[in-house]
Amino acid sequence: MAKKIRITETALRDAHQSLIATRMSTEEMLPILDRLDKIGYYSLECWGGATYDACLRFLNEDPWTRLRTIKDHCPNTKLQMLFRGQNMLGYRHYADDCVEYLVQRSIANGIDIIRIFDALNDIKNLRTAIKAANKEGGHAQVAISYTTGPVFTDEYYVEYAKRIADAGADSICIKDMAALLTPYKTESLVRAIKKALPQMPVQLHTHYTSGLASMCLLKAVEAGADGIDTAISPLALGTSHAPTESMVAALQGTEYDTGLDIKELAEIRSYFMTLRDKYIESGLLDPKMLATDAKALIYQVPGGMLSNLLSQLKQAGKEDKLDEVLNEVPRVRKDSGYPPLVTPTSQIVGTQAVFNVITGERYSMCTNEFKGLVAGEYGTTPMPIDPEFQKKIIGDKKVINGRPADQLEPELDKLRGEIAEWMEQPEDVLSYAQFPKVALDFFEKRRNSEKGINGDKLDKDNMIHPV
Repeated sequence: MAKKIRITETALRDAHQSLIATRMSTEEMLPILDRLDKIGYYSLECWGGATYDACLRFLNEDPWTRLRTIKDHCPNTKLQMLFRGQNMLGYRHYADDCVEYLVQRSIANGIDIIRIFDALNDIKNLRTAIKAANKEGGHAQVAISYTTGPVFTDEYYVEYAKRIADAGADSICIKDMAALLTPYKTESLVRAIKKALPQMPVQLHTHYTSGLASMCLLKAVEAGADGIDTAISPLALGTSHAPTESMVAALQGTEYDTGLDIKELAEIRSYFMTLRDKYIESGLLDPKMLATDAKALIYQVPGGMLSNLLSQLKQAGKEDKLDEVLNEVPRVRKDSGYPPLVTPTSQIVGTQAVFNVITGERYSMCTNEFKGLVAGEYGTTPMPIDPEFQKKIIGDKKVINGRPADQLEPELDKLRGEIAEWMEQPEDVLSYAQFPKVALDFFEKRRNSEKGINGDKLDKDNMIHPV
């Protein structure tokens, strides 16, 4: 039977997050939105992930205005966001009332599909967001954070997929943020999940870092996947995704035909090519980010994390230590229970690896976030952490064995009180909850702008951008 493959276009979110540190502005998106809406994509991934932070911190934009603008121009296409479960769009765990409110406001402002993931694949950290999406009538697509290691077999992922289904997911995404999948691993994994959950739609998200993404997507489709993530070609390849036009062409005329028109996509390409040229000329797009690097299969480091590590080493004057840090990352990951490397664990493990190398003595200095990871503050790691190592890192600090958010009191009312003088829309409390200092700076600039006062422009230096 013919099976039309769904295409999720990532140009408005993950593609530019992966290549240019999430710096595409709403102004740059505006000229192409109406045409994107007419292509026939299954969805446009356009919000969440690092976009919220980048809007406030670097672009002097309100992320909610961006979402509403995209919705106004794309009424016919589902809008999709990336949501970090109990971490929301920030870097710590938030109380359930905050998680529920962010889901509610996201859907109210135009989001149709919420892709929810947890960095540790801990289902306890996903249930609140899934239930909230179900309640609000949104589509809860729950992502499996794919990684490799002793425990990460097809059986592991199938069991996790079953827990995801039981929790109320509408679909499942295999999220290969570090480009660790190979074509035949992809085929085996997709077949295993589809066999266990034949009625559950499965989507594949993978990056081109190792040069295998197109082959992985093709194998996934042949194995029964229902949808794939791609990026329009000027923002594809390297640490981004497989080119949309190439995958559409590969499937055209087959039983998996996407139904998308190559000629129409070529017009979309022309616009994004002008942006690409602009980013290269300004130095925002480093050609190195477009290179294939199969070392990703060895170091298991996502593209965004790689640029973070390099940035940290440059700041310390230790750029020549990159290879040592890349060798240290898998060791730190093993010590800390094999967490998949995705926000926030990628930053936590990566920064600790940098410390281990530049101090010359492993774990002589530990970040608070690494101590929190080892103490269970982010959830249950895929493999147990050695008790002796745990004690070495956290001493007598209490280990959390349950759901970390159970330790948190409701936050929303308190947060609203703290920013009462700055609130201009209900969603402002969520900006403040996730990025307190950055949000207050933004609120002040917003007020000054409304009064006609010229404030200093926001810093445009490279941000540490999540994946």
